[in-house]
Amino acid sequence: MAGGRNSTIVIRFILLGFSDYPKLKIVLFAVFLGSYFLTVAWNLGLIILIRMDSYLRTPMYFFLSNLSFLDFCYVTSTTPRMLSDFFQKPRSISFWGCTIQYFFFSSLGLTECCLLAAMAYDRYAAICDPLLYTATMSPTLCVQMTVGAYITGLFGSLIQLCALLQLNFCGPNIINHFFCDLPQLLVLSCSETFFLKVMKFVIAVIFGVISVFVIMISYGYILATILKISSVEGRSKAFNTCTSHLTAVICFYGSGLFVYMHPSTDNSLGHDKMASVFYTMVIPMLNPLIYSLRNKEIKDAIKRCKKKAFSHCHC
Repeated sequence: MAGGRNSTIVIRFILLGFSDYPKLKIVLFAVFLGSYFLTVAWNLGLIILIRMDSYLRTPMYFFLSNLSFLDFCYVTSTTPRMLSDFFQKPRSISFWGCTIQYFFFSSLGLTECCLLAAMAYDRYAAICDPLLYTATMSPTLCVQMTVGAYITGLFGSLIQLCALLQLNFCGPNIINHFFCDLPQLLVLSCSETFFLKVMKFVIAVIFGVISVFVIMISYGYILATILKISSVEGRSKAFNTCTSHLTAVICFYGSGLFVYMHPSTDNSLGHDKMASVFYTMVIPMLNPLIYSLRNKEIKDAIKRCKKKAFSHCHC
C-alpha cells in the first residue's frame, strides 16, 4: 500500500498493540495471558457452579450466569488475537477480520449494558417487593429479559456495522490499539465520518446513559426501602445484595463511557487504549470475584461442591 492518504484502498490494517513498550513485551504477555486464563477459569467456573447447585437456581443467579458467559465471550473476542500479536510481525488484520471483530465486541458490550440494567430491576423487585418477588421475576420474564438484551445488543452493533461498511479507508492503515475499535477506525477513514460519530454518540446514550438511568431509578427505590428497614442486620443484608452489582456497574460504565462518549482524536487514542485494557480484560476478570467474595450463597455453594467432591473421592 502506498503511503499517501488517498493513494489506494486499505485491505489490511496494522495493529500497533503494545509495541510502544518493546522492553516489557514478555512481561506484558505473561500478565495478559495470566489474566485471560483467570478470566476464563473464574467465569466458566461460576457458570458451572450456578448450574450444578440447586440453591442457586434463582433469577439473580440466572442473570449472573449470563453475565459470566458474556464476560467470557467479551474477553475472548479481543485477548487471544492481542496475545498472538506480541510475536507477529507485521501485526496485520484484514479489513473484514477487523470489522467482524468489532461487530462481536460491540454486540457483547451493548448486551452487557442491557443485562446490567435487567439485574438492577431484579434487585429492585427482590428488595422493594419481596412478597411478590417470585411471581414478578418469573422464569419466563427472566428469559425474555435476557433474550431481549442479546437481541438489542446485536441489533445496536449491526446498525454500527452497516454504517462502518459504508466508509472508505485510503491510508494510513495503522491502528494505535490492540483490537479493532470504532474510535480508531473513524480516525483512519478518508470518508466523511460525521454521521457515524453522531450514531456512535446516540448509541452510547441509548445503551449507556439510559441503562444507567434505569439502574439509578431502581437503586433510588432500593435505597428508600432500605432506609425504612428498622434492624441494622436487615439493612446490612439488603445493602450486601446490591453492592456487588453496583461495583460492577460503576467499573464497566465508568471506563466504557470514557472511551465512547468523548470525541475521537489522535491525541486521545493512547488514553483510550489504557481504558480499554481495563474494561476488556480487567473487569471481566474481576466480576466473578466481585459477585463471590461477599456473597454467602456462593460461598455456601462452593462448600457444598467440595463436600460432594470429597464424598465421591471416598466412595
